[in-house]
Amino acid sequence: MCRLLAYLGPPVRLDRLIIEPEHSLVVQSYKPREMSAGHVNADGFGFGWYDRARRAEPFVYRNVLPIWNDDNLADLGAFVEADCVLANVRSATPGQLLAAANTQPFVSGRLSVLHNGFVTDFKATLLRPIRKALDEESYAAISGTTDSEHLFAWLLQHLRGASDLRDGLAAGLATGLASLMAMAPGAEMTLNFIVSDGETLAASRLAHNCATPSLYTLTDHAQFPDGVLIASEPLFDDPAWTPIPEGSLISIDRKRTVTVAALAA
Repeated sequence: MCRLLAYLGPPVRLDRLIIEPEHSLVVQSYKPREMSAGHVNADGFGFGWYDRARRAEPFVYRNVLPIWNDDNLADLGAFVEADCVLANVRSATPGQLLAAANTQPFVSGRLSVLHNGFVTDFKATLLRPIRKALDEESYAAISGTTDSEHLFAWLLQHLRGASDLRDGLAAGLATGLASLMAMAPGAEMTLNFIVSDGETLAASRLAHNCATPSLYTLTDHAQFPDGVLIASEPLFDDPAWTPIPEGSLISIDRKRTVTVAALAA
C-alpha cells in the first residue's frame, strides 16, 4: 500500500506539504499508521506540481530510492511552490520492478493521477481485458508494468470521453471504476485514486471484495487557509481531518468547494 497526498489551494512550498508536518510523507515512508498491507513505503516516491503560467501539463519528479535517502528533496521542497500538488511514497506490489516508469504520479497531458491499492492476481483478472479494451491513445500512455498504470490508462479513456474535462473528472472516475469492477466481479481490488487537471481534484475511497484503505480530507485549516488536502493519513494530529466515507467519490472544483457522493461498490 502506498501513501498518497494531494493539495489544491493558494500556492505553497512543497516542503510544507511533504517534509515539515509531524506525520509527513517522509515519516509515513518508514512509520505509517494505517497501512492495511506492508509495513514501510521504501520503494521510491514521486510528486507532481502545476505551474500553469509556464505550461498546462504538470511537472514531475520521481525517484526509486526511499524518500529519506534523496539528498535533493530539501532543496527542491524549499524552491518549488505550487497551487496543486500530488505526491506519494511507494510500497511496491511483490514482483513489480523498482523503476522510474513504475513510480507515481502517472501523467498524460494535463492529467496526473495517484493510486493506493492493488488488484489480486492482476495478470489473470484484468490485465488482458484492459489491454484489449484500450484505444490506441490510452494504450500508448502505458510505459511501465504496474497494475496502477494500467488502471490509470483505463480511467484516462473515460476521462477523455467527457465533453468538458472540468466536469468530467468526477464523472469519468466514477464510470471508469464501475467498469473495472464489472470486468472482474470476483476479484479483490482496492481503488483509492486521486486525479487532477491542475485546477480541480477528484478522489475515490473504494474497495471491491476487501477492506477499504484509509483516506482523509482537510479543508481551510489554519495551517493551509483556503486550501484542501486529501491524504492517506493525517499529516498532523487534529480533529479537523475528516475520513472520507467508504465507497465515496470526493470532488473539489475551482472554487475549492468539496462535494462527496456515493460510489457503487
